[in-house]
Amino acid sequence: MRTPGNPPSNTVFGVTDARIAAADILADLRSGVLLDTAFDRRVAALDARDRRWTQELTYGLLRRRGWLDAILNERVKGGIARLDADLTDLLRLGAQQLLHMGSVPAYAAIAQTVELAKKRHGIGASKLVNAILRRIDRERDALYPPVPTDPIEALAMQHSHPRWLVARWVARWGEDETRSLLVANNLEAPLILRPFNIVREQLEAALEAAGVTVEDAPLVKDSLRISGGAALTELGAFQQGLFFVQDPAATLVTEYAAIPAGARVADLCSAPGGKAMELSRSAALVIAADASFGRLTRLRQTVERLDATNVLPLVSDARMPALAPVDAVLIDVPCTGTGTFRRHPDARWRLRTSDLAVMAAAQRSILRSAATIVAPGGLLVYSTCSLETEENDAQVESFLKDFPQFTLEPPPEGAVPVEVLDAGRLRVLPQKHGTDGAFAARLRRSAS
Repeated sequence: MRTPGNPPSNTVFGVTDARIAAADILADLRSGVLLDTAFDRRVAALDARDRRWTQELTYGLLRRRGWLDAILNERVKGGIARLDADLTDLLRLGAQQLLHMGSVPAYAAIAQTVELAKKRHGIGASKLVNAILRRIDRERDALYPPVPTDPIEALAMQHSHPRWLVARWVARWGEDETRSLLVANNLEAPLILRPFNIVREQLEAALEAAGVTVEDAPLVKDSLRISGGAALTELGAFQQGLFFVQDPAATLVTEYAAIPAGARVADLCSAPGGKAMELSRSAALVIAADASFGRLTRLRQTVERLDATNVLPLVSDARMPALAPVDAVLIDVPCTGTGTFRRHPDARWRLRTSDLAVMAAAQRSILRSAATIVAPGGLLVYSTCSLETEENDAQVESFLKDFPQFTLEPPPEGAVPVEVLDAGRLRVLPQKHGTDGAFAARLRRSAS
């Protein structure tokens, strides 16, 4: 297959499969499909090199969309709001290649995007795309759209986040810390591995022998940050079930939970399954439940690959858990995911203010239902990957008020680093800890 960024100069410009995939991914996002799902589907037929290139293009575009839109708005008469949404996405794809992908020659970025616009929208659209991208290329040393006088608007544009979210965060943390969060959100998320059925040193040696670069991961001593080497699923250590992928923030949730060895545990919102795998290291049984049969497919595959014989996948709605009381219950509830924007850059553009209320209502229902299957003296661990108060502290405080038989219980000393503890709760912040964001609270049920 031809290299996406460098087609031979003597060929007629046919659009590369990688660029077609990128355009189709963005179309999927507009129809409500999540980025990871759209990406996996659209790149399935591409080779490993083209998959990496397509990921760099699409994920990079989404991390810079606000800034790219400001540049395009200055060069589209009447602004990009008047254009067809698909054509706007094609302009973003072209601008991203021109300005942020040094491996792509300008002629390839322009000609390929023009051809893509012609195929999808006709000759008139292709002429518009050609004119705009050529102008951006000519003016690349002076691409500074006017900075809004409103400091919130300026932060939102410069760091490509919705204004309403930036305003929330500035009100909570102030301008400087919010800027640090926005910068952290625009970094590429690293690949972090958790050893399984093997000690860290052995896994590190196996990965390095396969040409993988290995570094320490933040906050979690046994995790490994990797780069380079073959595709993840092609590594012998993957096929042998010697690791799974998990950000340190998610690992910290299970370490904070500090569930006793030999316990019977229910993970009620378990897919894709990383936390269930962590819990299985010491639990007698982990019931890994999820409401979606489809979402459990990946979990079942992981259970089989890792040979985690004490993990039982189960289709069950966390709002109506059909289980007998167990020693501990973990609910990593559905949330807005504002702590994972670097990993899911589409989420910032998909989120609406109304989603906070919708998610909070669902979380409230799950939390109260989960409490009914905690055995006397047992633990209920509530967690999210959100940074928002409505989904975190407010949920816990409301629950404790309504369920006096539960109390907040900090984890045992040394379970997690002290810097991620806040009044007995786990609080992991991207701008402070260099990981995804996470929140958790250990809620102990009285023995009587």
